[in-house]
Amino acid sequence: MKKVIIAPSILSADFANLEKEIKAIDDGGCDWVHVDVMDGTFVPPITIGDNIVKAIRPHTKKVMDVHLMVEHPETQVEAFAKAGADMITVHQEACVHLERTLQLIRSLGCKAGVALCPSTPVSTLKNVLHCTDLILLMSVNPGYGGQSYIHAVTDKIKEARAMLDAADSDAFLHVDGGVSPKTIEEVSGAGADCFVAGSAVYNTPDYAAAIAELRSLASQV
Repeated sequence: MKKVIIAPSILSADFANLEKEIKAIDDGGCDWVHVDVMDGTFVPPITIGDNIVKAIRPHTKKVMDVHLMVEHPETQVEAFAKAGADMITVHQEACVHLERTLQLIRSLGCKAGVALCPSTPVSTLKNVLHCTDLILLMSVNPGYGGQSYIHAVTDKIKEARAMLDAADSDAFLHVDGGVSPKTIEEVSGAGADCFVAGSAVYNTPDYAAAIAELRSLASQV
């Protein structure tokens, strides 16, 4: 059976009860806790900072998967590493010196990820695979939760999977945006192995059941 990683995004959680929400997805069987950081510049909304990662770190032993949707992410990665992030993903579009930033993340003891917006070609990552532990493909335009999956990204997932396999890379292939029981089989079938799910988990009455359903559907492909 295919190894599947489900990473609920706390962007859709109840922030008035964040400790409880983190415990609920942890107990519900999530693999990673996905943290969406937005600065109001790279994307319109402002969400959270490293202080929230520091606050929730004691409440879960699961992988803390931090996605920086910010300008100049190289100035932020050290703070998130110190706060307890296990993986830090930056956007190719926001990095002037992408290779340097990925190496910086690794030097801080974290896994290094790189994200692409829907319109950014996969080929832009060819020369940084040697220092990339995770590729995150946005399947919505970044900034807001609850958007619909952009089906044109499916071919992009296939291309990224082929590129990773050709390079004999063991980097995770992560997909973020519009992942739900209606779309996860398409996403998994294209070659993804990690799935961010926000509203598909948090907007349900039973987080454990939602996570189990996503895992089952993705595993069958």
